[in-house]
Amino acid sequence: MVDILNEVVAHLPEDAKISSCNFEAANIIVYTKNKDFFLDPGNSIREVVNIIKKRIELRPDPSLCKDIEISKEKIEALIPKEADINEIFFDSYRSQVVIEAEKPGLAIGKAGEILKEIKKQTMWVPLVKRSPSIKSKIIHNIRQVLYENSEFRRKFLDRVGKRIYSGWVRGKKDEWVRITCMGASRQVGRSCFLLQTPESRVMLDCGINPAAQGNDMFPMFDVPEFKINELDAVIISHAHLDHSAMAPLLFKYGYDGPIYCTEPTRDVMALLQLDYISLGQKELKSPLYTSTEVKEMVKRTICINYEEVTDITPDMRLTFYNAGHTIGSCMAHLHIGNGLHNFLYTGDMNYENSNLLASATTIFPRLESIMVEGTYGGKDDNPPPRRECEKMLMDIIHKTVERGGKVLLPVLGVGRSQEVMIMLERAMREGTMPNVKIYVQGLVWDITAVHTAYPEYFNAKIKKSIFHQNANPFVSDVFKQIAGQKEMQMVIESGEPCVILATSGMMTGGASVEYFKGLAENQKHSIVLTCYQPEGCLGRRMMNGEREFSFSKGEGRSEVLRVNMEVYSIHGFTGHSTRAQLLNFFYHLEPKPKKIMIVHGEVSKCLDLASTLHKIHKIETIAPRALDAIRLR
Repeated sequence: MVDILNEVVAHLPEDAKISSCNFEAANIIVYTKNKDFFLDPGNSIREVVNIIKKRIELRPDPSLCKDIEISKEKIEALIPKEADINEIFFDSYRSQVVIEAEKPGLAIGKAGEILKEIKKQTMWVPLVKRSPSIKSKIIHNIRQVLYENSEFRRKFLDRVGKRIYSGWVRGKKDEWVRITCMGASRQVGRSCFLLQTPESRVMLDCGINPAAQGNDMFPMFDVPEFKINELDAVIISHAHLDHSAMAPLLFKYGYDGPIYCTEPTRDVMALLQLDYISLGQKELKSPLYTSTEVKEMVKRTICINYEEVTDITPDMRLTFYNAGHTIGSCMAHLHIGNGLHNFLYTGDMNYENSNLLASATTIFPRLESIMVEGTYGGKDDNPPPRRECEKMLMDIIHKTVERGGKVLLPVLGVGRSQEVMIMLERAMREGTMPNVKIYVQGLVWDITAVHTAYPEYFNAKIKKSIFHQNANPFVSDVFKQIAGQKEMQMVIESGEPCVILATSGMMTGGASVEYFKGLAENQKHSIVLTCYQPEGCLGRRMMNGEREFSFSKGEGRSEVLRVNMEVYSIHGFTGHSTRAQLLNFFYHLEPKPKKIMIVHGEVSKCLDLASTLHKIHKIETIAPRALDAIRLR
């Protein structure tokens, strides 16, 4: 650990005046008191990187940084007004200045010349982040938490780095790799897996099963292999609650390590977790954790980009790849040991170019085993093509509007809702949809705001529209925000036709259920279920033909609701791969793995997909059960 830092310093020139050298997780940060060396280190840093094969960053010692107020004035003078700077934050502990701008390209300048000039005139390291096009309270709060806790972050990241570079500390050197299923095995929900080697303990996802009750909602934390004080890292594949809701609970019970995810996943995950707390309080349920634990999670989150390689333990190296499921969703590739084993956890993935995202990646450097979702892996899971589904939805909207009704679209807050918004905006712009108001319920609006801060995660078509044509579909004036209960009730009671997007998509709670209660008994209206409906949830029961539902009114009273509105189900907008797409994914997957594990699907679907893949590829293929522990090597 100490040796690698000493080695870095030893390879730098004596006149570099290195004041300190420490870790930021897997990265090594070198601070210098030599102004000239900071501004022009020549090939010194590059040469050391070539020797030790680790990422090194050079920063000025904080004593070199110019006064904050003077630096701020210089930055504002150097950056064109057209860049629309929103905020400037100075991180004194790490000699960085973060510039938030609505048009970051203008703030950076051609070939980064503006950043170079800021660096020269202020002696701060400038970083530019995109401000969301729609005001986002969650992004502001998260970035504020990170800036206010910069001293904590520096110490925390240094501690994480010391663990990564500590070498083998647990004693036993036998080489093996195993994974334990703590959830989402022959079921959809509560994704959670524990990956172990003699040296490392890494958790993959930590979610809930929103359609279950009691202990069946949560990961099986009582498996003998899991000891929270031995956990090295947690990887979150994407923000949906069935993959991320229980991450703050880990901090409540003593976890003090890093959470690895992408930036969009961090922001949306925190927003959904806070909404989960709020929803529980409205239903008079004791929260499992509070906003304090969500804040602690955010403080310890380490965000990495797609295809950025980083060490996370002494014997595990992580790389994220696009999963095509939601914004920032990733497949986690883990290179374990010195070429010992290569494992891919896909999380939820979509092998199709959607309206919003590019399809999941299929090319990897090495691959021995893969754990893949089987949500729609059954032999009958081949819905109509996306374009056909769009036409079906347009027909439903036309028919409903003609009779003066409203169309309720229960959607997942992240992913499905933005996919549908892009489709509706295009249809409205092209005149293929009736000119009616499209109401977007609060949580969907908040998550869409997060999307506007990370357009680089979109597919090529949407990126071109935003970057080159200055046309962001999410800021179109066809969408109207619904912020509270009063506005919601006004929409329900109004006589005008409209389209309503509201969470939750599985109708396990939230605004979609409130809209449903207000609209269900009127046959003019329609409800269109567009996402996966697990067994037992309200949406699944409607799909199965139920038309009477009992709802609690508190104090032991209940009401029976008769559904007279038209009920439709369209699965082609899913962010999951269909059976055909899953088979196509494995056909194009390179290199071919030696072991396939099917998870995140109902029993029959997992077993069916496993059997089919085994017959086609002649590879060991299994559908593990909850509590199963599988040796990968």
